[in-house]
Amino acid sequence: MNRTTLSLIAGASALAAITGVAALTMPGATGTNPAKAAAELPVERTSLVCPAPSTSDLAETTYTSFTPVTKGTGNDGKAELRSGVGESGAAADAKGKKAGDAGKAGKAVLTAKEPGKPVSEDATGGDSPPLIGTADGKFAPGWTVQETTEVAAGTGRGVQGVNCTAPDTDFWFPGASTAADRTDYVHLTNPDDSVAVVDIELYGKDGALETTVGEGIKVQPHSDEPILLSTLTSEKQDNVTVHVNVRGGRVGASVQALDDKLGGDWLAASADPAGSLVLPGIPKDATAVRLVAFTPGDADADLKVRLASPSGVITPAGNETLHVKAGMTSAVDLGDVMRGEAGSLVLTPTDGAAAPVVAAVRVVRGKGAKQETAFIPASRPVGARATAVDNRAKGTTLSVTAPFGAAKVKVTASAGSEGGTAASKTYTIKSGTTQDVEVPVPSGVKGTYALTVESVSGGPAYASRTLAVASEGVPGFTVQALPDDRGMVAVPEADEDLSVLQK
Repeated sequence: MNRTTLSLIAGASALAAITGVAALTMPGATGTNPAKAAAELPVERTSLVCPAPSTSDLAETTYTSFTPVTKGTGNDGKAELRSGVGESGAAADAKGKKAGDAGKAGKAVLTAKEPGKPVSEDATGGDSPPLIGTADGKFAPGWTVQETTEVAAGTGRGVQGVNCTAPDTDFWFPGASTAADRTDYVHLTNPDDSVAVVDIELYGKDGALETTVGEGIKVQPHSDEPILLSTLTSEKQDNVTVHVNVRGGRVGASVQALDDKLGGDWLAASADPAGSLVLPGIPKDATAVRLVAFTPGDADADLKVRLASPSGVITPAGNETLHVKAGMTSAVDLGDVMRGEAGSLVLTPTDGAAAPVVAAVRVVRGKGAKQETAFIPASRPVGARATAVDNRAKGTTLSVTAPFGAAKVKVTASAGSEGGTAASKTYTIKSGTTQDVEVPVPSGVKGTYALTVESVSGGPAYASRTLAVASEGVPGFTVQALPDDRGMVAVPEADEDLSVLQK
């Protein structure tokens, strides 16, 4: 053994003693310390951002925060939402530029009290700022926040609901519009201390739309930048796919879609592009359903369109398949396809070639001048656990679908924000069906409560929650999907293995 090898071993030994260097034994390697299975541990920190809710003076907004009880988290931690303002306390204006210097987020607007119990706060008017939130310790795993706004009149009147989102760098929004009767904004919320740089691309029925200022949009620290889509292009199209690509920093992104006659709601990002998609929980009394899909790849996508109903899989008459040309937005009106029964749309490739697709549906309830709109994007499955908050004594519907195999799920209704005791119930969802399950009612519940869905066994389950709030004959409603909350993370077991330094 030469001097160089001895020096390396000595140096490695010292480094291991000081820093606890560990290495996994490579697959197939021999030795006495084989790699152990990864342990599932609670996440220790979660970040969320909530866009500025409305510019209407008639807006009434409720923020609701909830963390499900998670084993193994310890006793410490906190979760709070702060207004997106500079150190001077000046809120961001409509262009996302702060009146004061950029600094840390502003005062706390909402602070959680304990896991397992929701907490809410109300805001009035059209000058509510974006909110930036962090949760750590026992509050981090599964932390969920919803922003629910009721607007009495004007463009977008009705109920607008959105889950506050985790900051990311890539978002797809099929279902937006630049039509004359739509006022759609993409909200970009920057939670960090540095400027984020964002590109926005728009795709219509014939491909990419020519845009004017969609590249290099700067989003200032701790601010919300609402971009009116019709200012990015002169083309007026009913169905547009929005792609938000962050090339510097990270943002939370959501589309606020407001209609002159049909109300409005938030359009959340679709699940990542995939060959098969599930759009869960279309309300049974929907009077019109429009499916919008887009494929970002170079190949066309041919999709089977199926409706998972309470009795099984149904093929919509005349809309058995959907052809989606590469780089172009496709849309199909399914009409009153629900016919009084809850259902979920299931999109699968017609053959073995599965081009990646993103999708969403626009759902309309009501008739004539009393119509209201909501959106349901393709969603990830419930996975280990998912949560919907701001559930109320009346108007809450939980839909669960098992499109690819029977699934058993456990549903827990939390204690109320103002009192009550949690209740749970287990349901079996037959393969290929969607069920509006009977929500377990918390004992003595007061205020709003959270619904947590956990996978118990069987195939993947998908879920959504509909919150209906009627006002003056308008069937106001909003729908939120329940994707896996990613509250647990796989942490590999590691052992010291200095032999790798000798090879």
